[in-house]
Amino acid sequence: MITKEATATAPAPAPAVPEPPRPTTRRRAWDEAPRWQIYLPLGIYLVFTLIPFYWILLFALRPAGSTSLVPWPMTTAHFEKVWTDRGFGTFFQNSVLVGVATLFMTTLVALAGGYALARFDFRVKRGFMLALLCSQFVPGALLLVPLFEIFAELRMINSLGSVIIAETVFQLPLSMILLSNFIKNVPYSLEEAAWVDGCDRFRAFRVVVLPLLRPGLIAVGSFAFVHSWNHFLFALMFLNNQEKQTVPVGLNTLMSADSVDLGALAAGGIIAAVPVVLVFAFIQKWLITGFSAGAVKG
Repeated sequence: MITKEATATAPAPAPAVPEPPRPTTRRRAWDEAPRWQIYLPLGIYLVFTLIPFYWILLFALRPAGSTSLVPWPMTTAHFEKVWTDRGFGTFFQNSVLVGVATLFMTTLVALAGGYALARFDFRVKRGFMLALLCSQFVPGALLLVPLFEIFAELRMINSLGSVIIAETVFQLPLSMILLSNFIKNVPYSLEEAAWVDGCDRFRAFRVVVLPLLRPGLIAVGSFAFVHSWNHFLFALMFLNNQEKQTVPVGLNTLMSADSVDLGALAAGGIIAAVPVVLVFAFIQKWLITGFSAGAVKG
């Protein structure tokens, strides 16, 4: 017979000790490529991409007549020669003026036209959109003769204003299409709520819609700036005075039929590339967002 004392003094069973977790190894999926198959093509592409940049830095920084594959000792003589003797300081200022003016004019006109296409309905809207799309298939070289005749009648030849107007006209179709699609993504109810609160259409657009268009405006403006900075034909045809030339035309003057100053040409190429690289470095986040949102079908 089991007594109460025996029952009370019976030892309790020891708690079970949990087993340590077994190390698990992640198994590669059957359709997942090995890492070397990804990094090897990317590495080869990176090498072929960086070699031209290293080559241009090599010619720009090493002394004239040197054949070394390492730019040592470094020299800035080529940059000083290009900036002062070849007039690249003036070319740079002209390109900045053309690029900034084209940026503002393209953005303002495309913003107004894009808002009209996104918010209003009119009879020729489809035809107008089709004309904008078809204008992208027209190369800029075909516009040189009619634009030259127009600017000659207006006495704007050899003026930076002619290049700014030509660049703006050339950039407007694509910029207007991008901004119209971007504005369509902004809910129309936001403007209606602003109208109910007492705002007119312009104030509602400025207060409610415009802050939401920042990525699209940055994308359109940066695209217009970079294109006008790199464009060669309009500046070559409409500007005859050397003091009015831009950087792309200035690079062309460094090459002659008899000889080419490789050091000066490389230094001029670096000067021409630095503003574009800085622009894309600072606006990369908004640029990708703006183009992806503007590409959505409305």
